[in-house]
Amino acid sequence: MSAALTLDWSGRKIQIEYVWVGSDDTNAPVMVFLHEGLGSVSLWKTFPDQLCRALGMRGLVYSRPGYGRSTARAAQEHWDVDFMHRQAYEVLPALLHALSISRPYLFGHSDGASIALLYAAKYSADLRSIIVVAPHILVEDISVESITQAREAYLHQGLREKLARHHDDVDSAFFGWNDIWLAPAFRSWNIQGLLETIRCPVLAIQGEQDEYGTMQQVLGIQDRLPDTEVIALPTCGHSPHREQTEAVLAAVTAFVHTHSMHLAASAPGLTL
Repeated sequence: MSAALTLDWSGRKIQIEYVWVGSDDTNAPVMVFLHEGLGSVSLWKTFPDQLCRALGMRGLVYSRPGYGRSTARAAQEHWDVDFMHRQAYEVLPALLHALSISRPYLFGHSDGASIALLYAAKYSADLRSIIVVAPHILVEDISVESITQAREAYLHQGLREKLARHHDDVDSAFFGWNDIWLAPAFRSWNIQGLLETIRCPVLAIQGEQDEYGTMQQVLGIQDRLPDTEVIALPTCGHSPHREQTEAVLAAVTAFVHTHSMHLAASAPGLTL
């Protein structure tokens, strides 16, 4: 059962839907899950719990403003090109502070992965590591083409009805994301220049048949952060944690344990 937390954001009070999964140990490390552009708490299904139980962690899963059971966009509100920056620099820090979460791991998918990268670019010292799955660091033609197709599916092919099960205001969720991604001004959105300030370990996972982005998205991260571990999954699309769950669980578990050993060696007493 999800809970709700009240935050002050953008001049008003908003409700954030969240749920704890994984270990019941309140002293266990925390992994925070950042959903995709049309995601929510419920759309993660059981993956966060599976991963956190495998790692002995607690998991925080939440719906960003405009999604799930969180406060919908205000009437006539249109997101700007910096909408992911605002989530990374305003909403996420406020949420972590309100829930007294320190030095978490971040696991982000799609837009959520971009938000994780943006947060790490500014707050690396506050993180243990980040896992980014199908991240966006720039806008590609394939992204715009697929998002255009998603609009058609939403308006005419039943996508609205499928998403409505996961969002209190499904139009708020869909058009907040779709309108800005298809806005001409968004074609120049690019966060590559911010990546070099990231100082925590990074695991980047990409499906080779991702319909929303090419391998350049993760290779571009590695170009600027050579220590980034990149995993390319063949015969996999935009949602590796759903399409190849076991492979993603294994990759993340190995990554976390490897860097946990490095952390323990450099800072005795700290694990995971």
